[in-house]
Amino acid sequence: MRWSYRIIRIAGTDVKVHITFPLLLGYLGLQAYHEGGTPAAAETLALVLGVFLCVLLHEFGHIFMARRFGVRTPDVILLPIGGVARLERMPSEPRQEFLIALAGPAVTLGIAAVLYGYLSAWGIHPTLLSAELDGSSLTTALMQVNVFLLLFNLIPAFPMDGGRVLRSLLAMRFGLLPATRIAARIGQCLAIVAAVYAFQHEGETMLVLIAVFVFFGAGAELAAVEMRARN
Repeated sequence: MRWSYRIIRIAGTDVKVHITFPLLLGYLGLQAYHEGGTPAAAETLALVLGVFLCVLLHEFGHIFMARRFGVRTPDVILLPIGGVARLERMPSEPRQEFLIALAGPAVTLGIAAVLYGYLSAWGIHPTLLSAELDGSSLTTALMQVNVFLLLFNLIPAFPMDGGRVLRSLLAMRFGLLPATRIAARIGQCLAIVAAVYAFQHEGETMLVLIAVFVFFGAGAELAAVEMRARN
């Protein structure tokens, strides 16, 4: 059974959607409909689709920066926990990985800045980051989500963007394999902390999924680098 399906091809990269993504849309839309009817469902779906458009732009930040260093990206997959751009190979230098890893957050920062500037032009000055989304407008909520995604992605939990930045900085001093081992262990430790926190608090299912992704993703990346080192 196929788990992801191509929906479009952009600049030589296939954009794929994991089958769990439409399930997430259906679940959130139905939940919002029961709470506030059709208007609430439509607003929720618009926000979720807007967030994933921003996630896709974030991933293409990585993709276009990687292309500058001759690294192609065959596809990018949209998942309920975000997007994953699959590079055909690792960058040849730590500096290149550093720039590629930061390119995505730079795009997210740009989106948040543009949305904030748009709101400010209309005399609206929303809180940049809030525990609860400001329901005054879809634009405000989307801006706040992008600020959250920016800060969250920069957490040094390998293989997230912040973890890749950490790995690239360590690799400049210790080499790729030792740097990957250190970054992977840090990422897995943070994943365990996040999972423990999530299990102690109700309604943190998404955090559990992210913790699982980080823990096993870090292990898989470390195994791949170790295999290449042996060969």
